[in-house]
Amino acid sequence: MGERGRPKGASGEESRALLLEVAAREFAQNGYHETKVSAIVKGASLSQPTFYLYFKNKEAIFEELESLFHTRLMAFIKQSRLQPELEFITVKARVTHNLKEILAFLDKNPYLTRIGFYLSAKADAIKAQIVEQIRDNLDYEVRAGYFRKDIDTSMVAESLVGIIERLTFTKILTKQKRPEEIANDIADLLLEGIRNREG
Repeated sequence: MGERGRPKGASGEESRALLLEVAAREFAQNGYHETKVSAIVKGASLSQPTFYLYFKNKEAIFEELESLFHTRLMAFIKQSRLQPELEFITVKARVTHNLKEILAFLDKNPYLTRIGFYLSAKADAIKAQIVEQIRDNLDYEVRAGYFRKDIDTSMVAESLVGIIERLTFTKILTKQKRPEEIANDIADLLLEGIRNREG
């Protein structure tokens, strides 16, 4: 058996993936400056030479984690655009489903989420790109007739990212609420508002 109980000759892909997984945990728990390559390799039960086969230095592995977060989250955001000719009753269900997918990704990847949303020096730029993609989606959806033509899609996109970011920090990463609960709450708030409709 090789390192960490894996058979000798375990694939380089497995070792690389394990280093990324452990590094994400170390950075999320200890911050960038306090995390050492030695702690990453120890947590992965690998050697320092193995680390340097895949990553030039600590900065390189951190940058890859930033990129992973950004790429994966952007894919969810792009896929969330409502397609033409949905029944109106389906719009809320579809918005809720799309939000749940995004929040479930954040929930399943808490260390990556802490890096991408909160620790990364690029966090503001990542969020700005997410806002831009959501705004593009909303512009398309307004043209498709799903939402009011007079809404400021940029403000809605900024607000939605703010809601997602804050609720991720206070509810998802703390395990106070499940992604589907939060998705329902956000969709209800954005599509139905907070006004009492009984009066």
